[in-house]
Amino acid sequence: MRTVARLLIAASLLPVPARVVFAQAPVDPTGHWTGAIHVPPFNGASSREVAVEIDLTTNAAGVLGGTFTQADQGVKGLPLSNVSRDGRTVSFEIKANGGGVFRGTQSDATSISGEFVTTQGGFNIPFDLKRTGDARIAPAPKNPPIGKELEGTWNGSIEVGGKPERLVLKMSNLPDGTSTGTIQDVDGSNVEIPIAMTQKASNLTIDLAVVSASYTAVLNADNELVGTWTQGPLSLPLTFKRVSK
Repeated sequence: MRTVARLLIAASLLPVPARVVFAQAPVDPTGHWTGAIHVPPFNGASSREVAVEIDLTTNAAGVLGGTFTQADQGVKGLPLSNVSRDGRTVSFEIKANGGGVFRGTQSDATSISGEFVTTQGGFNIPFDLKRTGDARIAPAPKNPPIGKELEGTWNGSIEVGGKPERLVLKMSNLPDGTSTGTIQDVDGSNVEIPIAMTQKASNLTIDLAVVSASYTAVLNADNELVGTWTQGPLSLPLTFKRVSK
């Protein structure tokens, strides 16, 4: 999400020539990976190391997926997009402001190195990752049941830097007596981020641990969720309106 997953990658970096990658026998890429993006010096600025964590796993159908963590920016477990493997080449995308595509090669079962290609400018920046254990992907939160008046899909937007960010909120009850929900930033990462939520009468509280954000709102007489989105120093008004069925 542009507003909730900002990375410390400058958009004005000098490009780094891409490496030539040859086909090799595949190596299992699943696991917990830690490392850094190596931002080179440029225009008087010193080089920087941007620490990142990647968790890769396969689902029951054998499809590869994963999450991205950048603790310094309060991002923990942001779902990856377009995760793929071809031989020893692994690629995945962070769809966010300052995001981009990681393309790396596994030299063995414990290391991946390659280039991070920025969305803005298309610059190639080297990165390295080391496997430090099994994948650490947290399950989606299971919440107390919610009233039927909250179930369904809701649309809203927040203003950031004079530009609107369209958000989609989905909430539903599950057969086991719990509830589940997601928020999706259509103009940013465009991935559904799981939420923890609690309802007390007409009051709703939502927590997004993935991006260290929260939303508190009241369901008014016009069937609108009127509240405030909070993340770090940001505190923005946000109203959701139910999508007609």
